[in-house]
Amino acid sequence: MLSKNNKIMQRDLEVIWHPCTQMKDHETLPLVPIKSGKGVYLYDFEGNSYIDAVSSWWVNLFGHTNKMINNRIKAQLDTLEHVLLAGFTHEPAVELAHKLVNITPQVLAKVFYVDNGSSAVEAALKMSYHYHLNRGKRKPLFLSLTNSYHGETIGALSVGDVALYKKTYEPLLIANIQVPVPKDQSEAAASEALEALEKVLQEKAHEIAALILEPLIQGAGGMHMYHASYLVGARELTQKYDIHLIADEIMTGFGRTGKMFACDHADISPDFMTLSKGLTGGYLPLSVVMTTDEVYNAFYCDYNEYKAFLHSHSYTGNPLACSAALATLEIFEQNDILGENEKKRIYIKEKLEKFSLLSNVKEIRQQGMVSAVELKGYRTEERIGLRIYEYALSQGVLLRPLGHVIYFMPPYIISYEEIDRMIEVAYEGIRQLLTD
Repeated sequence: MLSKNNKIMQRDLEVIWHPCTQMKDHETLPLVPIKSGKGVYLYDFEGNSYIDAVSSWWVNLFGHTNKMINNRIKAQLDTLEHVLLAGFTHEPAVELAHKLVNITPQVLAKVFYVDNGSSAVEAALKMSYHYHLNRGKRKPLFLSLTNSYHGETIGALSVGDVALYKKTYEPLLIANIQVPVPKDQSEAAASEALEALEKVLQEKAHEIAALILEPLIQGAGGMHMYHASYLVGARELTQKYDIHLIADEIMTGFGRTGKMFACDHADISPDFMTLSKGLTGGYLPLSVVMTTDEVYNAFYCDYNEYKAFLHSHSYTGNPLACSAALATLEIFEQNDILGENEKKRIYIKEKLEKFSLLSNVKEIRQQGMVSAVELKGYRTEERIGLRIYEYALSQGVLLRPLGHVIYFMPPYIISYEEIDRMIEVAYEGIRQLLTD
């Protein structure tokens, strides 16, 4: 007789096509049916527990089934579940927008609601192009960094640079130019990359609408990290050459980098900031594009169908999602989350030091509550990340490596004992590769 886990897995494979997955892998790699979650743990139907060391694709900030967020959503559910945001509004959307304006960089004064990260990037790209058009300038190109990732819808994919996601769809993509990302976290590397950026701007700025970047950490690009001075220089250059700066903080926002937003490390205000993932504490899909009064005013006019920004999504500004986001921000307001995260960052850094003694470890990187261990000496076809993933699951830890990069991005409520367990399982999995 099949176990409950196996029954659900079997029924799943009959009908579900999973994201970012080669489904043939599941002929030998079991799916993990999850029954419940609490704190940093996920539980399957057989009572096995897994530390969620990747925050369920980087979204969960304060643990699964967080009481404060649960209660806020439950209260909203009995009041209003959804209403269109065109010609109507509701209190959670209004309150959330005011809170976001108050905590994001100073010039960001307007909030445009969307419903997922890729869609927020799409909206920001369209806003930027359309803004220039409304000012009488046609700027059809976008600029982005090598090794970047901004989502998988057509526009977002166009400005990314991870071949795994992009190469197949190349003929469908919009025009984009890429400049080198700083090669490491040094100021020298940032300076070198800024020189390359200015050379492109000197030649092409009249055609470029915006530079989009992931500030400080390129998530899907193997958790590549760079120095905040690049952000300072990029902001200066984009202003000098009259192009927009779009800060894609979908992954880096809400404390992941050690400050509320990655841009805060450089004390810069971009023209657009995209936010999602941690915005609702990992509960419900919601994203926003933050922008300036200057951009907003370029679309503000007596009705003109070509000048107005006619962009929408059915679930834009959903009240339940906005309520989850309000509860998430209240947790930040009522607790010293960033201060506690800094203590945990230091602790994690100390625990990672022993990884450098392993001969198959190339580099250890860290920025705030994101840490990465990059391996060396393996071919792509060996799928080292999958081997680490399987081992970690067998030990009760959910890791989802990016190729040969093992990373940690746990919920902020993780305890020091749970950090020890997470790190030790990863270390043992990497060490065992040397003896296989």
